[in-house]
Order: sequence, then C-alpha cells, then structure tokens
Amino acid sequence: MLNNSQYDALMRDYQKRQLKNRRRQEERVREVYEKIPELAQLDGELGGISLAYAKKLLDGDGEALTAFRLKIGELKGKREELLALGGFAPDYMEQTYTCRTCRDTGYVEGKKCQCLRQAEIAVLYGQSNLNYVLARENFDMVTCEYYDRELIVNEKSGINQLDYMKAVIKECQIYAENFREKGGNILFCGKAGTGKTFLTNCIAKALLDEAEAVIYLTAPELFQVLSDKRFDRGTADREERYQGILDCDLLIIDDLGTELGSSLVNSDLFYCLNSRMLKGLATIISTNLSMNGIRDHYSERISSRIFDSYRIIPLFGGDIRIKKKRKERKM
Repeated sequence: MLNNSQYDALMRDYQKRQLKNRRRQEERVREVYEKIPELAQLDGELGGISLAYAKKLLDGDGEALTAFRLKIGELKGKREELLALGGFAPDYMEQTYTCRTCRDTGYVEGKKCQCLRQAEIAVLYGQSNLNYVLARENFDMVTCEYYDRELIVNEKSGINQLDYMKAVIKECQIYAENFREKGGNILFCGKAGTGKTFLTNCIAKALLDEAEAVIYLTAPELFQVLSDKRFDRGTADREERYQGILDCDLLIIDDLGTELGSSLVNSDLFYCLNSRMLKGLATIISTNLSMNGIRDHYSERISSRIFDSYRIIPLFGGDIRIKKKRKERKM
C-alpha cells in the first residue's frame, strides 16, 4: 500500500498530465483559428445556437430538439469541411489524453485505472531501475547480428540459429501485441547469455507502454517477498508487494533456479504459479535450467504445472554478451 506522500505524488503527476494536455489542446485551437478564422466564427455560432435552443426547450417548444439536432449536424459538417481544407484531422482540436481509459484521472467508475495500478507498482518495486534497462532492451533495439546462420539448432527441421531467433522474436512481438486478449505463460530456457532476459525485457517494455501491470523480479527477490509474507515479516508495503505478485497482469520471474532451494521455496513457488493460473493471469519465467534440471530442482507438481501450461521456448548458442564485448574491443 502506498503511503500518503507517495499517493499524493502520483496524483500530482496526473494533475500535470491534465494540465499538459489542456495546454496542448489550447495551442492547437489557436493554431487552427489563426489559419482558419472562419472556423473561430463558426465555433462561436455553435455556442450561441446551443444557448438559443436550450431556452426554447425550457419554454416548452417541443420541436426545438429536432431542429437543434439538424442545425448542429449541418454546422458540424461545415466545421469538418473547413478543417479538412486547412489540412487538419477532424479531431485535431479535441482534448487528448495520456490514458484514454480514465482520461488522466487515474480512476474509472470509482476503481483504479490500469495506468494508476502500474504507476503504484512502479513506486513499490522501484521500477526506475528497470525503466533504465528497458530503454536499451526493447523490440526497437532488437538485432540479429550475433546469431549464427551456420549453427543448426534443430536437426529434424534443419533450422539454423539465425532463422530460429527471428521466429522467436516475432512470436514474442505477437505475444505482446495480443496480450490483453490472449495473455498466456512462457518459459524461456537456455544457457547464460542466449537472450532470455533480453526477450522478457522487450515484452515488459511493450506491455508497460500499454499501461499493463507488470512486475519483474529475479527469483531470489520473488522468494524474499513470499518468505516475508509467510513469516509475517515487514510492513504494509510488503503486503502490497505480495498482493501485486499474485494480482499483476504479468509477472516476470528472471533466473529461476538461482534461489536457495528448500521445501518452503517449492511450496511458495507452487502457490504463486497456481494462484495466478487460477486467476487467468500471465507469467513469464526465464531459467538456465534444462527440462530435466527443472524436474530435479523442483517438485513434480511444479514441473508438471510448467510443462503443461507454459509455452516453452528454448534458446541456443553461445553467450551473446561475450560476442558484443569482443566486437566493442575491435571497434
């Protein structure tokens, strides 16, 4: 739960959004009126007509509403024509919003908007650090220059690493584009440096841009939060973090298998994954463990949950980070 100062700071950000967008609208209106003075006169006429017909309605004129609608329709048609002739879109002068769902208020029908939920999560999880990473690791920064056309990753199909990774990247983009409608779970597995974390970051950035509630945690961080809850340690902030793990739209667990194993860890992981599945919420896991390694490291019910309910995407090849460093040294 955010404290009062944190919540007030978020609400000030929303007020800044509203002010910024109002000023933008005012600038656009001035721009259009300067270029099309006739439109300013027309808008003034629209306001006057509205008042005139409102008075007629109050005076009991039963036909005033029909006449009003016809007149307004006529003037709006002329308005759109003038905008088009001036090279402007029909909605160019309309109010714009950073979040159309809540119109930059943070709330929809008394409930927190998706964008406010994400803003709260950003505060609670210190996602400013993640945002710094996502500025460098996103779909716009994807390059395939470090993948090997000579490396065959599937003998049966004969596909090489380069073509395979192009297909994987495309699949991740489609996953992000269709997330709100389809969601789904993904397990990225492979050796260190094959691109697992990079791909999860690309997906996270795409969803954060759409105001989806995304939580990114390394496995040790995840189990620390779950352990604090189990033993009732910590503050209300930790309780909110725990609920965020169970309720966010997408939970990303990076480097699963690097945590210290125990029966309690197994129990916490199963509860977390199973709770999210029952709610229809998506989870992405990355791990250096192989399929057999997952079976050996975790309980049967955890491995079976993952194998049955996750799209498993293995990544192949050498450490891309080493290849990048070698290239940088040559430059």
